[in-house]
Amino acid sequence: MSKFKKDGGRPTPAINTSALPDIVFMLLFFFMVATKMRDKEMKVQTQLPQATEVEKLEKKSRLHYIFVGPPLNESFGTTPRIQLDDAFATIDDIQQYITLKNNEKDEKEIPFMTTSLKADKTVKMGIVTDIKQELRKVNALKLSYTASKEVKD
Repeated sequence: MSKFKKDGGRPTPAINTSALPDIVFMLLFFFMVATKMRDKEMKVQTQLPQATEVEKLEKKSRLHYIFVGPPLNESFGTTPRIQLDDAFATIDDIQQYITLKNNEKDEKEIPFMTTSLKADKTVKMGIVTDIKQELRKVNALKLSYTASKEVKD
């Protein structure tokens, strides 16, 4: 005969879930600390020029960014390129980009929108002038140049 006896009437005990909220919050905090938030993937090098008078802009939500500089990947060449969001662009794409970004915003905020030009210090002024001309065509007249604060010895 069998030495083990089956107790068919005894139910299995419930799983203890009292530590579950602690584990969930630990995972949440871990990912909050370990995750790096990045708006845009940089495809151009932007070593900023230095300036003596630097002001910090208040509302970053009211900015359109235009990046200009030599590509990070040398397969795209060494001449300065324009980057809008995460892609390379030409001078002709700037009007469409600003119009598209303005359409995403509330109509009341459009007069307060500023275009931030983040250009490498080796970029020639001709490209910057061409960008400014295109911005004038779409009435984006508020322009901000991004620079780093000059370090005094």
